[in-house]
Amino acid sequence: MPNIILIETATARCSTALVAGDRVVSRRWSEEPRAHASMTAPFVQEMLAEQGLTVRDCDAVCVSKGPGSYTGLRVGVSTAKGLCFGAGIPLIAVSTLEVLARQALETGVVPEGCRHIIPMIDARRMEVYTAVCGPDGQLRSEISPVVIVPESFAAERSAGPVLFIGDGAEKCRDVLGGPDCHFVQTCPDAAALARPALAAFHEKRFEDTAYFEPLYLKQFIATVSRKNLF
Repeated sequence: MPNIILIETATARCSTALVAGDRVVSRRWSEEPRAHASMTAPFVQEMLAEQGLTVRDCDAVCVSKGPGSYTGLRVGVSTAKGLCFGAGIPLIAVSTLEVLARQALETGVVPEGCRHIIPMIDARRMEVYTAVCGPDGQLRSEISPVVIVPESFAAERSAGPVLFIGDGAEKCRDVLGGPDCHFVQTCPDAAALARPALAAFHEKRFEDTAYFEPLYLKQFIATVSRKNLF
């Protein structure tokens, strides 16, 4: 059974995990602001040392590919690519929204009779990156940025219990809330990558490491500071 390094840096939480066989044997996480670049690689090194392994003992690296924070995604993908190139192992990428849906199932927060799981990544103001998933956590719609209004997800909300989960969930409560709407405010965690990573590994669904890019959805725009620097 494979050893797979898991990396999740798409939101405020920086997290890593290590799969050995079919279970997660080590985890690291932090929500310290703007610390992804300084923590991701050390977290991986700590986990491997804890298990008496090196990167070359691993069979793949799996990274959460977005959508999410531009800087966070760059850190996670760059770290994953570096590990893959250095050890000559394949790269796996999983949608961050799929990670959240899987996390909902594994942490037992899905309400009874739930018809839809709707993961949400905060995109500022009342916009989120989102998609609709079934009760099995599988994506059923395209991933897109959505401005939340009272009519959003009307069909899903009228069909029965629905779970909104992610770091963009709570801000939507006042707009979308109803008796069948459930909200879980949380960040995606690397441990929830385990099952989709193992499935991709066994099916040999690997990325082109040299050319792989995260799913940003929005183009990053650099701005010039208006502050007087001198």
